[in-house]
Amino acid sequence: MPTELVPLVLADPFPHGIERYAVGGLLVGLGVAIIYLGTGISAGASTFLESTLSYVSDQSRFQQYVTSRDWRLVFTFGIVLGGAVYAVVYQGSAWLTDVQPWRLFVGGLLVGIGTRIGKGCTSGHGICGVGSASRTSIVGVVTFLVVAIGTAQLVMALGVTP
Repeated sequence: MPTELVPLVLADPFPHGIERYAVGGLLVGLGVAIIYLGTGISAGASTFLESTLSYVSDQSRFQQYVTSRDWRLVFTFGIVLGGAVYAVVYQGSAWLTDVQPWRLFVGGLLVGIGTRIGKGCTSGHGICGVGSASRTSIVGVVTFLVVAIGTAQLVMALGVTP
């Protein structure tokens, strides 16, 4: 590893303190527990698009979500609202980023494709699946982490900026 990367890799992983992450983790855990206890369904965000399409499409692929689409819509709205509240409280304004819009769009497409290929997202696999000791979810989360860490290290080594 080049010497200029060593300080970045070993930098304090929580430069702004651990409290906000701990509170966020507790709220996420509480949310998925409430959803599971109330519906018997593991919470995950990757089925949001398909459940939303069930409002406008009669295809059976989308209609399987009719009974759960309302809470899934509220769940996803809560994710967006939570992010907005966090941004306003800790950053002073919502949606502050230096990332170019086309990169956000391409990244979103890649994440969407990945969640379909991986049959779920980090919230479904990482929180509910690992919490349920699902071997598939554990392998999925390890794969997510290895690829994410490797990609972040490669991007940083190449000097790519937002």
